[in-house]
Amino acid sequence: MKKILETDRLILRELNSGDAEDFYRLNINPNVIKYTGNSAFQSVEEAKEFLENYKDYKLNGYGRWAVITKKKNEFIGWCGLKFGEMENETDIGFRFFEEVWDKGYATESAKACLNYGFEKLKLKRIIGRAMKENMGSIRVLEKIGLEYEQDTDFDGKSAVIYKIEKNHHSNL
Repeated sequence: MKKILETDRLILRELNSGDAEDFYRLNINPNVIKYTGNSAFQSVEEAKEFLENYKDYKLNGYGRWAVITKKKNEFIGWCGLKFGEMENETDIGFRFFEEVWDKGYATESAKACLNYGFEKLKLKRIIGRAMKENMGSIRVLEKIGLEYEQDTDFDGKSAVIYKIEKNHHSNL
């Protein structure tokens, strides 16, 4: 287990094939993937295959990370940075089990990821994408300091892009 970050309540570490069952359960909740453009994995095996083939850490030195509670050592979702080759941009993303929504975990882990991106990875700019009706994610992006940049289209749906640049970022 390669630990990346630690916050007051959370540990963020690299995802691995041992997370397959949690990963599968996370994506089978239609409320969790409602605004993602993703579909649920067909099986735990398919989730395991996805995780085994996840190459972001090797290719870019960072990616999406498992979010584990310190108190119960429990996988509650993922958060992290993703380099998009087409846009040549890094975006911040997060996905959590519905039962832990509104507890501040997305904000806490996303803030830590932003700091990591600017301080350790020396990124100049990080974006966040969300479908327009996904007010929960938009609120998190705003709480961690991202500002609206533009409307966009995401798989045929209205979406927004938020951004933050290193010179506008202070340790939040």
